Amino acid sequence: MVRNIGISVATPRKSCEAKFCPFHGVLPIRGKLLRGTVVSNKAKNMAVVAREFPRSVGKYKRYERSRSKMHAYVPDCLDIEEGSDVTIAECRPLSKTVSFVVIEVDNRNGGED
Repeated sequence: MVRNIGISVATPRKSCEAKFCPFHGVLPIRGKLLRGTVVSNKAKNMAVVAREFPRSVGKYKRYERSRSKMHAYVPDCLDIEEGSDVTIAECRPLSKTVSFVVIEVDNRNGGED
């Protein structure tokens, strides 16, 4: 049974028994929704997601591209690869550096360029 997480995203096709899955477990979603690209998914159930955003440079009255990386928990029901575009949502802290969870994978890119 898939739980309603309160956000209109595509539900995963697979099922999982993970406690920290927002769809099949008990992890609540709150706060920010961010989009980014998976840079690394070598750790168990964790991915490093990089996102780009414009940052203002006041001296030159222009913007520069800035990039930040954050760690996100990946439930067993989602399959991700490096280069995949993902949507991550804020949740309670799961470890020292992980406070986000992957809720949707954009399969159009799929990491194949």
